[in-house]
Amino acid sequence: MAQPGFFDLGQRLDALSAKGDPLETIKATVPWEAFRADIEAVTETKPEGRKSNAGRNPYDAILKFKIVVLQSLYNLSDEQTEFLIRDRLSFMRFLDLGLEDAVPDATTIWLFREALVAAGLIDTLFDRFGQHLQAKGYIARGGQIVDATIVCAPKQRNTKEENEAIKAGETPKDWEKKPAKNAQKDKDARWTKKHGKSFYGYKNHIGVDKSHKLIRKWAATDASPHDSQKLDDILDASNTGKQVWADSAYRSAEIETKLAAKGLKSRIHRRAARSRPLSQTQEAANTTRSKVRARVEHVFGHQENSMGRKIVRTIGMARARFKIGMMNLGYNMRRLMQLERVAAAPA
Repeated sequence: MAQPGFFDLGQRLDALSAKGDPLETIKATVPWEAFRADIEAVTETKPEGRKSNAGRNPYDAILKFKIVVLQSLYNLSDEQTEFLIRDRLSFMRFLDLGLEDAVPDATTIWLFREALVAAGLIDTLFDRFGQHLQAKGYIARGGQIVDATIVCAPKQRNTKEENEAIKAGETPKDWEKKPAKNAQKDKDARWTKKHGKSFYGYKNHIGVDKSHKLIRKWAATDASPHDSQKLDDILDASNTGKQVWADSAYRSAEIETKLAAKGLKSRIHRRAARSRPLSQTQEAANTTRSKVRARVEHVFGHQENSMGRKIVRTIGMARARFKIGMMNLGYNMRRLMQLERVAAAPA
């Protein structure tokens, strides 16, 4: 087999570009340096804090952040990520790595992400990109659509007594005697039912604007709370439109009163009662509202089908919240790429 040369690699990358490598576009679209100060403030050891100057220099903070973004775009484990960076030319180009460059290993990736989790930085990172969206002219307008989706976690094989202790906020006594087992148990995820099926994990509550279909607000909970309980947290006061679309799970007299008090117009689906079916007018109104509300389902569909499924393989709320937040940030990065492509297309 012939030894590949510099021009062979260039031709292969050119071929990837011709096929429309999305990572190349995301790399050029996202203002990566805007995240540096926030990230380095919680992850970088100051020179005076280093025990020794020996050894390899630490990897660049933005390189490591890009790796975490890759994980969110493709739902990769740390080991998968390390392998694919070595294997895929598109990943290497996205990270500005050459074939001869060192690649952060799975442990380095894990430690970096853990530092971001411990600092609670996901809100800052999400808001930082939101500022970029506004600077680009993608302000929240047209009203907003709210919804929630289940983000599954690996099921726990617990006994009934263990589950009761967890729900009470306690650690089962047997687990206290086995630290290794206790460390592998997720005591924050919960069970819920949807359409008669049971699910275990967390929920991603989001609010998107009607005009650009970008996630403007989000919240993460375990899977048990009702969708409507996080409505206040995901309403976007900056949206220039006053209408709020949601499915019938958000319909209640209390929510209608709250929206009116905020100057917002409810476009929440009406639901029939056992003895009071919807009128034809109400059914027609629901159909009209569904055409708008469906835009939020496109967001969840993209996360499910194009971003490696809505699932967390971490343990605990702090890590799950970071994972869900990065999933939402990754979606917004991809969505900006699509909006920019449409804007650049000839009329």
